[in-house]
Parts: sequence; structure tokens; C-alpha cells
Amino acid sequence: QVQLVESGGGLVQPGGSLRLSCAASGSIFSIDIMGWFRQAPGKQRELVATITSGKFTNYADSVKGRFTISRDNAKNTVYLQMNSLKPEDTAVYYCNVVVTTPLRATNYWGQGTQVTVSS
Repeated sequence: QVQLVESGGGLVQPGGSLRLSCAASGSIFSIDIMGWFRQAPGKQRELVATITSGKFTNYADSVKGRFTISRDNAKNTVYLQMNSLKPEDTAVYYCNVVVTTPLRATNYWGQGTQVTVSS
């Protein structure tokens, strides 16, 4: 079993910054893709950014140029640096990792951390 612990959410004013972290622990053979998703009230969960084990990144158009995803493979941790935050970035942010073994890949989700952008 794999556990994901997220941290770093909170309340910030428009134009401010936050850094989210997500640490994976447990029975980990290898981690392929790590990413962040978000879900605003009344909306579907959407992809924010992903990063592969080779550190190739992908971003939603709405966050390009403002958010940066990174990972520390030695610590099994993924980060999301969020700059120039806007009220529309307000959502619960979820960490997602794909843990792989020679036989299969399993998708895990974090518990979610609230990000609120408001003056």
C-alpha cells in the first residue's frame, strides 16, 4: 500500500504564491507519473500539471507560465510552485501518482489540500 501526504495549501491574496508538496511512502517499487489535479466547487476535477520520472512536464493552459511542477525522485515527492495566483485558482488540489511494478501500474490519490485565493 502507498500513502500520499500533501501539504502547503492555504489562503493567499491574488497575485500571491503558494508551494504544494506531496510525499509518497509505503510499498513503492517505482513511481512513473506524478501530478496535481484540482476541483473547484460545482466543477469536475481537472488536470493541473504532470511530471514523468524523466522530468518531462505537462501543464493545463490555464496555469502555463504561472505554475511549476517538480519532483525529487530520491524523496518520492512532487511539488507545485504556484505564482501569480488568481481567484479562479481556488480549489481543492489533489496529488496523484502512478506507482509501477514489473507486473502492473496503480494510481493513488492524496487527500486533497484547499487553496483559496481571495482578497
